[in-house]
Amino acid sequence: MSIWTQIGEFISTLATQAFSAAVEGVRTLFEGDPITRKQVSFSIAIIALSAKMAKADGVVTIDEVVAFQELFEVPREEAKHVAQVFDLAKQDVAGFEAYAAQVKRLFPDDDDILRDVIDGLFHIAKADGLIHENEFYFVDRVAEIFALESRVFQGIKLRHLHPEEGNPYLILGADENWDNATLKKHYRKMVMENHPDRMISRGVPEEFLKIANDRLAGINLAWDHICKERDL
Repeated sequence: MSIWTQIGEFISTLATQAFSAAVEGVRTLFEGDPITRKQVSFSIAIIALSAKMAKADGVVTIDEVVAFQELFEVPREEAKHVAQVFDLAKQDVAGFEAYAAQVKRLFPDDDDILRDVIDGLFHIAKADGLIHENEFYFVDRVAEIFALESRVFQGIKLRHLHPEEGNPYLILGADENWDNATLKKHYRKMVMENHPDRMISRGVPEEFLKIANDRLAGINLAWDHICKERDL
């Protein structure tokens, strides 16, 4: 069963049309199935926040819609399930900050999952080639609510905004004073921790693995810059 079908079946069980109910419902409906609960929780969180993200600059462009479809790899026959979550997000009077706080409560001790959500939001924000000021505020504020470490968030931001010119050490979460051996060990650790298989093991559905592939590409690009700089 695909994650989209699971989401559709979950949405159909809700007695009310409110996103907050969807979040709370995940906690109870899948209580005996922690893997499915985590996958559905992650999916609903990123879909709803992306719906708000796409409207942060006041207009939803075709590029943003296409980027969403690319990020989530939504089959045509499953699109209605995603639309249901979008509709919940649009109908709910709560703002994106309330959504972000609910997502944080879903994953109180899982910064890796929260980082995955931030990665997805950046992907949507830059889809039309320009990140609007309101979108910058949106992602910054979500990261603040998620309580992500500043250095971690800055590394994510640089990887998305300035993959060629950004500080490669910050992108890798490394210290430029480290020796070559330490840097190599850290790089290998980053590759291992951000491999798509590792993302699946921590609860990210297979349908969302573009996040992992893009992240690995950014990590490898930053490492290439360091290798050229140090003549490795």
